[in-house]
Amino acid sequence: MELTEWDALSIARAVREQTISATQVARAHLDRAERLADVVGAYARRTPELALAQAAEVDAAVARGDTAAPLLGVPCPIKDLNPVAGIGWEAGSAAMRGTLADLDDDVVGWFRAAGTVMPGKTATPEFGLPCYTEPEGAPPARTPWDLRRSAGGSSGGAAAAVATGLAPIAHASDAGGSIRIPASVCGLVGLKASRGRVSAGRLRVPGPGLGTDGVLSRTVADTAAALDVLSGHGLGETYHAPGPATTFADAAAREPGRLRIGLLTTPVIAEADVHPACLDAALSVAESLAGLGHEVTPAPVPFPVARWDAFGALWAVGAASIPLPEAAEPLLRPLTRWLRERGRSTSGVAYAEAAGAVQRLTVEVAQAWDEFDVVLTPTLAQPPALVGELRDDDDPAADFAAQTRFTPWTSVYNLSGRPAISLPLHTAVVDGRELPIGVMLGGRFGAEETLLSLAAQLEAASGWRHPFVTAEPG
Repeated sequence: MELTEWDALSIARAVREQTISATQVARAHLDRAERLADVVGAYARRTPELALAQAAEVDAAVARGDTAAPLLGVPCPIKDLNPVAGIGWEAGSAAMRGTLADLDDDVVGWFRAAGTVMPGKTATPEFGLPCYTEPEGAPPARTPWDLRRSAGGSSGGAAAAVATGLAPIAHASDAGGSIRIPASVCGLVGLKASRGRVSAGRLRVPGPGLGTDGVLSRTVADTAAALDVLSGHGLGETYHAPGPATTFADAAAREPGRLRIGLLTTPVIAEADVHPACLDAALSVAESLAGLGHEVTPAPVPFPVARWDAFGALWAVGAASIPLPEAAEPLLRPLTRWLRERGRSTSGVAYAEAAGAVQRLTVEVAQAWDEFDVVLTPTLAQPPALVGELRDDDDPAADFAAQTRFTPWTSVYNLSGRPAISLPLHTAVVDGRELPIGVMLGGRFGAEETLLSLAAQLEAASGWRHPFVTAEPG
C-alpha cells in the first residue's frame, strides 16, 4: 500500500522502528493533499512547512531513542474551530477572516505531545453550527464517494481529509453529531466520547456539556489509540468520566463477551422519513450481532419528540454566546444570525428550564436504555446529502428543521452525555453511486470500552477496509 493508505498505528510503529521516517510520511500526505485537498474541500488552510518541521523533530527524537510517543509521525490536522498559535483561525466564518491565533488550544498540545504532525487546519462550517460544511467563500467539503454530496459537518473537512487519504486520523469535535455525521457519509469510524471523558482545556468552558473532542479515523484501533491520547487531561473539571480498566487500545483488542443489544430504527428527535438503505444497514448489523452470539431485542424511544426542544434552546444560546463585535453580525450566515437572535430572545428562566429539561432527559434515556449494553440505530435517516440540499439561506428555520430530520438520533447522546460510535459497515447504491451508510452504537455513560470492543468485533467480522475512492464530479 502507499503510505497514504496506512493507518495511524502502522505509521507510528514503522517510524518508531525506523523503517520509514516521519518526513517521508509527511511528504507523501502533503503531496496527496496538493492533488486532492481542494477537490474534496478538506482544508481551510494547509501548513506544509509546519508539518515538515514537526516531522523533522520527530525524526530527531527517534534518532536519539525517544520513541515513547504513541502516534509518532502520524499526520493529524486540526479542525479550524480550534486555534493553533501563529496559524490562521477563521472557524468557517467571514466574520473572523484574517484572524491569527495567539495560543494553541490544549487539544493541539495533546496531539503534538503524542507525536503527531499537523498538515493543516480542516474546513468547518461557521462556528461548527450546521451538520454540513459549506463555509462562506470556500469550497464545500465533499465526500470522496460522490463529489456531488456533502462530507457532513461540522467536522466535514476532517472527514474529507481522512476518507481521501490526506491523513490517517484528523481532530474532530461533536456537540450534536459533528463527528458521527461526517463518519457516516464518508465511510469512517467516528466516536463521540462520554461527557467529561475529554477535557475542554483551559481556553474553553464546557458549558452544558454537549460537545467533546475526538478524531475521525479509518479503523477502530486508531480511534481507540486517539482516545487514550485525549482522555484524562485537566484539573478541576466540571464533568468527569471514570477511566478505563487499562487502556482504550486494550479494549479494542479484546472480545466484548455476550452483550444485550437494543435495536431502534424509529427517529427520536424529529418526525423523519428513514431511507430504506439506512434501515437496511441497521437491520443487517443487528443480524450480524445475533450471528456473533449477542442478544438483540427492540429498544424503546426514550422520550417524545417535543421534549428535544431543550437542545434547540441550548444550541441557540450557545450561538448567541460566541463573542463577536456588533459590526460582525452582517457578515454572518443567515442560519447563524437566526440562531443568535433566538438565543438572545431566550430568557434566563427559559435557559434554566431547558437545562433542567436536559437533566430530566438524561434520566429518561437511562431508564429506557440501561437494560441494554448497547443500543443500535442508523447513524442518519438518509444517505449522504447533496451539497446545498440541507442549506436554506432564505429560511433558516427550515434549514435547522431539515438538519434535525437528517440526524434524528445523534444529539440524544450529546444531551445525555453518553458515548456513541458510527461505524462504516454498510454501503448502498443510491442514484447510481455506491455510498457509505453508517450505523451507530450507543452505550451507557462511561462505557467506551464496551463500544470499542464491540465495534472492533464487527469491523473484523465484516472485513471492512477503506476503499480510498475519489469520485469524479457530475
